[in-house]
Amino acid sequence: MTPDEILIRAEKAKGLSSPCRLCPRKCGVDRPSEEKGFCRAGALPSVATALPHFGEEPPLTRSGGAGAIFFSFCNMACIYCQNHQISQGPITTTIGFDSLAQHMLNLQKLGCSNIEAVSPSHHLPGFLTALSIARRMGLHLPIVYNSNGYESTETLDLLEGVIDIYLPDLKYASDVMALRYSATGDYVEHARKAVLKMHEQVGNLVLAMNGAATKGLILRLLILPVDISGTFQTLLWIKDNFPTAVTISLMAQYSPLHKANQHPPLNRRVTQAEYDDMVDMAWSLGFENIFVQDFSSQDSGIPDFSSHEPFQWD
Repeated sequence: MTPDEILIRAEKAKGLSSPCRLCPRKCGVDRPSEEKGFCRAGALPSVATALPHFGEEPPLTRSGGAGAIFFSFCNMACIYCQNHQISQGPITTTIGFDSLAQHMLNLQKLGCSNIEAVSPSHHLPGFLTALSIARRMGLHLPIVYNSNGYESTETLDLLEGVIDIYLPDLKYASDVMALRYSATGDYVEHARKAVLKMHEQVGNLVLAMNGAATKGLILRLLILPVDISGTFQTLLWIKDNFPTAVTISLMAQYSPLHKANQHPPLNRRVTQAEYDDMVDMAWSLGFENIFVQDFSSQDSGIPDFSSHEPFQWD
């Protein structure tokens, strides 16, 4: 897609921000006038950090890591959020479109495999505007859209042909749990519609000769204690709605961060047995492409966004 075509999508996204209906909350605030809704995002992009990230799935980190741009704020409020310092906390910098475009170009110069927008949906007008600028200045990397899954299909329609790789979560199979732990009581329907739309746009994961992802979908499932996430039910739903070749990432990295210690049973880590049960089920359902996480990931990769180097990998 040409830079001019991306800029047209950016203008359409801006139209969805007044009154704001960029995400399923449809809070209706006037974002261009700096009215703040649930997510607290304004008219310009808010970025916590931009850096090569080596903690993602292997096809996203080939040859220099993923070029991750961590956007601040969020349209959910997970009590266990690993990135709570930037999603619900104060760490952010508001930047202009040219500066955001320069972040993308700098990550390309550093040898990153892609540009990974982390939690970008509430900053979509600014992200697309910056992307059009960066493309005009020589950005050629695939674009990864890393999302919590709580997306509007109307918004996703603007991303067709723009996004190469979708990396969404399917956090819950129960709206009761989604409301209790993430303040999002209509999560399941919207997230499931969203990931179906994503797959419709980009299909199954495609790899280059060097193993780097060039296009496609990776579905992330974070395993929570006592299956609060409903991963069993989610796997069954995926089986009924996607080809068995779809790529699934089963994540063992849950740690009781932010407010989780106040909410048993989220006040403990996932056990090896709980994780293995989900892995065994995924294989038994016939899925062909599953990323399995090393259980030691619970002890590494937890970010500190107050640090110059937020991620410390063992």
